[in-house]
Parts: sequence; C-alpha cells; structure tokens
Amino acid sequence: MGMYLNPGNHGFEEILNNKYVDKTGMIRYINRTISTTQKLTCISRPRRFGKSLAAQMLCAYYDASCDSHALFDHLEISRTDDYEKHLNQYNVIYLDISGFISNVFRSGKNLCDVPDMILQAIQSELKADCEQLQPEASLSENLIAYVKRTGKKFVFIIDEWDAIIREAKNDPISQKRYFSFLRELFKNGNFTPQVVAAAYMTGILPIKKDGSQSAISDFQEYTILDPVFFAEFTGFTEAEVYDLCISFGMDFSEAKAWYDGYSFERAGSIYNPYSVMTAMQRGRYQSYWQKTSASEALMTYINMNFEGLQEDILRLIAGEELEVYTGGFENDFETFKSRDDVLTLLIHLGYLAYDQTEGLVRIPNEEIRSELKKLIQNEQGTKLAGLIQASRQLLQDTLSGDDCGAEMEQDGCSCIGADPGP
Repeated sequence: MGMYLNPGNHGFEEILNNKYVDKTGMIRYINRTISTTQKLTCISRPRRFGKSLAAQMLCAYYDASCDSHALFDHLEISRTDDYEKHLNQYNVIYLDISGFISNVFRSGKNLCDVPDMILQAIQSELKADCEQLQPEASLSENLIAYVKRTGKKFVFIIDEWDAIIREAKNDPISQKRYFSFLRELFKNGNFTPQVVAAAYMTGILPIKKDGSQSAISDFQEYTILDPVFFAEFTGFTEAEVYDLCISFGMDFSEAKAWYDGYSFERAGSIYNPYSVMTAMQRGRYQSYWQKTSASEALMTYINMNFEGLQEDILRLIAGEELEVYTGGFENDFETFKSRDDVLTLLIHLGYLAYDQTEGLVRIPNEEIRSELKKLIQNEQGTKLAGLIQASRQLLQDTLSGDDCGAEMEQDGCSCIGADPGP
C-alpha cells in the first residue's frame, strides 16, 4: 500500500471507530457509472460537509490491495445487488490536492509546480510497486502498462480538487497547468478509456468555466445548487440528526435551530455534519463553523457593495429571503461582476442556503447567523461599518430576535437603506 497508489482502507477504518452515520449508499451511484460515459463525477459542497470522509470511504471500497468486507458487510452498500462486483476490484489513485500545495509551500516552490509533484509522486509509487515499468516512460504510458499487468483499471479519487483554483486565484498560469494535467488524465482518447474505470472529484467550487463551458467538460457535476440524487449524502438528514440526539441525549429542537436550514427537494432538511457531530461529542450547542482564508476574504467582496450588496446582507441577517441569479458565477475567487456573483459564492461556501425552485437565498441557521454577525461587526472604517452604524438598532434587535420596526419608525430611522453619513 502507498500514499497515492492503492492507499488501503485504514482511513475509513478509523472513521468507523467513531460514531458513524452510514453514508455508504452513495457508493451505489458511483458503481452505476463505472466504465460508462458517465464515469467522471465531480461533487462540490462547503467545508466541513464530509467530503474527505466520503473520499476515504471510496478508497476503502474500491482498493484491490486490501479486503474491506469487515468494514462494509454491515453497512447499507452491502444490501445492493452489485456490492460484491465492485468491492476491492480496482487500482486506486488517491490525491489530496491541498496536501500537495502544503508540500509546495514547504519546499519553496511555486503553485505551478503542483502538477509535476503529483506526476512524480505517482510515478515513484508505480515504479516501486512494479520494477518492470520503464523509468523513461510517461505517466500515461506507465499507467497503461500497470493496468495490463494487474488486469485492473483505476478509480481516481481526488479530494480538494479545487484547492489550486482557490489558492492560485490570481495566478492563471498555475491554473492553466493544473487543468492541462486533469485533461491529460480524463479527456484523453488514447488514455482515459484504457485506464480510468471511474473518477470521483470533490471540492468546494464547481469546475471553473473556460469561456461559457466547464474547463473539464466530460465530468458530471453535482453542486450544492443542485446535488440531484447525491442530496442525502451532502450532509446529515433530519432523521439521522434525530437519531444522533437520542443516542447522545441531546435536545433535537436545539440541533434544528443551530444547524438545520439547508434543504433539497430529494432529501428535505440537511444539516452540517461536522457541527452536529462536534455538538454531540461536546454536549453543547454553539457555532463550530471553521473560519478559513476564504471566509476572511468575504468582506473584501461584500465591501465592493455591488448593487447594494451590503444592505442585502443586513436584510438576510434580518431573516429575509432574496432573489439570486446563480448562472453568471465563474466558479472562482477572482471574477466578480455583480451582487449575484458574491451571493452565489456565499452559497458554495455554506453561508447561504439556496432554494432552487424559487431562486431564493437565506441564512440557514443560527450558527451561520452568528458567524456573519462576527464578520461584519469586526469591520472598522469601511462602507459596511458606516451602514451598520446608521442601522445600529435594527442590527442589534435583529440579532437578538426582537421586532424593532415600529420603534425605529418612531425614532425617525429608516434602518436598512439609511444613509450611512460621513
């Protein structure tokens, strides 16, 4: 077993050693795509929504270098017709792109070097496992030879696939090199059909657009805007959270207030799994939202104030729902042309919940409301700070859940939309 080539099932074994909510049903949807024209899958969802856990689960299920019956025989996937057909039947290449980025920074290299580091890492493990491979051959040539030697195609599992897009947001050369690497693997008629049984990529952002099209057009995308049949695997369902509350002796109504609010047609209410599990384990409901560099950059975008965006943020905090057009978003962190682009980014980051049927966004729950409160109240000397100052009473009453409308009218304050003044 290696780090990248056939990494085994130890990661998923550790996950099962904790309290585990069974999400193995997702595997049956990947199984249906194997060796078909639909075999390339990209799923995007916010941080802390179980992306890495799902990647470890898939490694354990498909990896031919181990026997994972003991891990899966009691789980949902074992009750499907093709459970045995695909269990431990493929070579696996597992890549955590954020790990490669960390290695680049530690070694003093540039982000444009990440594709070469990935190639070298895979080549090194291929050669260590199979001495017959040619040292001077390309990665694609060696992967083809490895498939012929083992009789098993590859399942590629790529976690944090969009980390380069996020980190190299102002570096088009690095982004271009990375997409060229992905195209060589997954859009190469001389290679992909011979080697790739399936691919599963997961990250925060949908695949970046190249003009009006996806930069890797052969992938089937399932985003937080429209997860389709992956909806129930985006987070915890309401029934799952209810069962957890019973198991841990926690109040379900409080869990709902703190972490509910994301909703999909095929799954109903969906909860942030990281926050729910942390609350269960610690026995306390509060915000466990993890602040990231992406969230810190939000205020830069909000302070651009596209089309009154700052006032819209206060309206959202006040509990309103707003219309949004998501089709113009370029799936990156540098191309913002409108208020709708910023609101769409907030959906992908998990700060807003999206109603696909109505085209509306809202703040999903108390956890997110409290985090947005922290973000905007920490702003000093900005346009938003001025707006907050002018609407101080509205903001205070909104965050405490009081109705301030009549009182504010008596005071002669128009609240949202008030002139922030000098």
